Amino acid sequence: MSIRIENLTKRFKADSVLDDVSFEVPAGETLVLFGPSGAGKTVLLRCIAGAVEADEGSVWLNGKDATDLPPEDRGLGMAFQNFALFPHMSAEQNIASPLEARRIPKAGIASGVRRVAELLKIDHVLDHAPRELSNGQKQRTALARALVAAPDLLLLDDPLRNVDAKLRFEMRLELPRLLADRGATVIYVTQDYKEAMALGQTVAVLDGGRIAQIGTPEDIYLRPASRAISRLFGDPTINLLDVTPEVDERGVFVSLSGHRVPLSPGYEEAVGRSAVLGLRPEAVLFAETGFPVQIEAETPLNEKTITLTTTARGREVFVSRPAGAPGPSGDKAYLTVEGAATLLFDKATGARIEPASGADEVAA
Repeated sequence: MSIRIENLTKRFKADSVLDDVSFEVPAGETLVLFGPSGAGKTVLLRCIAGAVEADEGSVWLNGKDATDLPPEDRGLGMAFQNFALFPHMSAEQNIASPLEARRIPKAGIASGVRRVAELLKIDHVLDHAPRELSNGQKQRTALARALVAAPDLLLLDDPLRNVDAKLRFEMRLELPRLLADRGATVIYVTQDYKEAMALGQTVAVLDGGRIAQIGTPEDIYLRPASRAISRLFGDPTINLLDVTPEVDERGVFVSLSGHRVPLSPGYEEAVGRSAVLGLRPEAVLFAETGFPVQIEAETPLNEKTITLTTTARGREVFVSRPAGAPGPSGDKAYLTVEGAATLLFDKATGARIEPASGADEVAA
């Protein structure tokens, strides 16, 4: 089932929670709706489900206008962030309820419930009432109920939020396969950028009730539309340094701690503008020569080591390197920049400056 959202707007009194939201998800694909708390993600899902009526705009399912259809006629499944389990039913009965509504034979209901419960590792609590379940088990029960009937459209509202770290990691691997096997069209809400990168074929960044950017996970990470979006992806966060691009006989460059860092030829139009240089921590490397920094702190994080440094002007620069890779030998070091994840933003508007040549890399 394909889904198309056109100019959806929702207001609560004077506040616009959704403001002219439009996007499309082809049949069988997964779109991750990513954004900070309060961005309007849950309200958008409820508008799509028909649980909340939009003030303007339309919802199209398989090319047909479904804006005025009641929720039960939209052919979708939804896992709510707040569980929404029936308190008088066991976990098994909650999961089975969509199948019973379709009058599936009892044997089919039992096998379907068992299969999805085993996948989500809640088969041992099927006889428990919701009040006897942990928050993580409640979340997985709600997810199982959404999955069990294999709906054509799935709306998943941060379904792994209350799941422990180990299971969350496992489900990031399992869910894409499960969803692909069922051929469902999925809109998946999360505030976790790692989930967004792992689960979505397309990521839509919702901020302040508007779609700030939509693209592949790689597009969003390497080519964020704005400085604000660049901050939402990455751990540690991107380094943002005020710069003014200059030009000499060797080309366009910026100066960091008095050291010349060359930019790609595509940035000639940025010369003289107040700009912000974005450096992903993994794109900053320790070297024998480069711009000088002071080592402030170093934190090993299993698979990587994070080093906090400061430039001659006291600006902080995070450096991320794989665990075991050589680091600084003293309290002073030099840094160079790899180009693949380096960005330039307009300081006034926050918009990413697009290099004229299409080469948005800092020279090594």
